[in-house]
Amino acid sequence: MPNRRKEVIATGEVYHIYNRSISDTEIFNQKRPLNHAIKLIDYYQYHQKLRYSKFQALTLENRLLYLGGLDTKNPLVEIFCYAFMPNHFHFLLKQMQDNGIREFISNFQNGFAKYFNLRQNREGGLFQSPFKSKRIVKDEDLLQVSRYIHLNPVTSFLIKHEQLKDHLFTSYPNYVGTGSCPFVKTHLILELAGTSEKYEKFISDHVDYQRKLDFIKHLLHD
Repeated sequence: MPNRRKEVIATGEVYHIYNRSISDTEIFNQKRPLNHAIKLIDYYQYHQKLRYSKFQALTLENRLLYLGGLDTKNPLVEIFCYAFMPNHFHFLLKQMQDNGIREFISNFQNGFAKYFNLRQNREGGLFQSPFKSKRIVKDEDLLQVSRYIHLNPVTSFLIKHEQLKDHLFTSYPNYVGTGSCPFVKTHLILELAGTSEKYEKFISDHVDYQRKLDFIKHLLHD
């Protein structure tokens, strides 16, 4: 799991990013907020001059004009994996520009907090600060962390393993051919796994093991 120490985030490196809601408020528990989160990710993977709420207020013609002027060849981050749990989220990100991860996460969290607060008639922050980050150094670790992220809903008994390939609260469907989220970059992890089929087996072979680790961690937690 990521630690709480604020570390320097280096461009060109891959990081596991994690954060929880304040007071463990359930925020990603329905498809509607999930869909909004996906839209925010797709929008804020690039440096933006307009907040998403301002962009939404534009006419269709002006939206198209604005999007046409974006520098989409230079994203802030590459997004390898994500998982949205009821009270927290995970990302596996490669920083593509200096301060890219911090800008992306800040914009995502602020945008989602604004959306959630309007829906729930609440005020104030929604996520704990700061977010947690852990640099991924080895290829083996990249595979392991991607598995950890994708198995989160299964490990937590939110869904059965058989449901994972259709569970859109994670990026796993993109890896096994049942999802088509446009911003998820699967090439690096699938190259390490060999094929999509081998990655699927890599995930399924470790469900019980990961649940056991999670159970032990819970028992040892103070």
